[in-house]
Amino acid sequence: MARRSADSWTSGKSGLIDMRTGEAASAPAIPVICERIRYYRKQRNLMQKELGARIGVSGNAVANWEAGRTRPDIFLIPAICDALGISFAELFGMDAPNLEMTEREKRLVRQYRLLDQEHMYTVDSLIQTLLTVQEARKETRKIVQLPLYGKSLAAGFGDPSEFESDSEPIRLYASPAVLQADCVFKVNGDSMEPQYHSGDLVLVKRIPDGSPLQFGEVGAFIVGNELYIKEYREDGLHSLNPKYPVMRFDGDTNVYLVGRVLGVAEPGAVAEDDPLLWKK
Repeated sequence: MARRSADSWTSGKSGLIDMRTGEAASAPAIPVICERIRYYRKQRNLMQKELGARIGVSGNAVANWEAGRTRPDIFLIPAICDALGISFAELFGMDAPNLEMTEREKRLVRQYRLLDQEHMYTVDSLIQTLLTVQEARKETRKIVQLPLYGKSLAAGFGDPSEFESDSEPIRLYASPAVLQADCVFKVNGDSMEPQYHSGDLVLVKRIPDGSPLQFGEVGAFIVGNELYIKEYREDGLHSLNPKYPVMRFDGDTNVYLVGRVLGVAEPGAVAEDDPLLWKK
């Protein structure tokens, strides 16, 4: 058999010669994560046994990862990232997400990395369970459609009931407060801070005859041609923010009560447009 010369190792080559063809044998495909571990280990000037010591495995385990013979256990990923000083996205060769982590998220990641492997597994299982429950809940929660009112009304209406035509539908996930509500107001401005903030969705129960609003309760009112959320007192309508004056019940301006404020819709209460069963 003729003597063959050995080619030098290059990327994509195994360093071995296929004796049937005389060509360099193709190297087996190595998972991206394995290549990234080798790349960043060399960038950090770490020996395989040094990296293994930081992670809690042997140097041979690291060598097997880098050769593509085995892959690291998923529960070692946080420790690997920490030892190499890289993110999950960098380890898996993905583009870094544009979303910055909040301080709370950063704190949770730091605490997660302090856990041992058994407790990391517990946290991972709990998160997966919660995500499953959350998705199931989204599929089964009922949706309520209510009229949503802004702040300004069409000028010059004679009958206060005409404000009904200035609404648009809003769909909310059902909750005890939502199921009691007849309509939704969107807060505009800071006159009711700190309890109600601009942009909040306020749930309102219409006042039937014989069930008046009591002093000290918060209600939705029509004053002139605008809608207001105010606290009802004997001398007028009060803002919770002290910089705003009292709106008195005198003069030529008509004041109408729309309903009693039940509270603010919870974050995430606005339903997505999916074909769920509506209650109203």
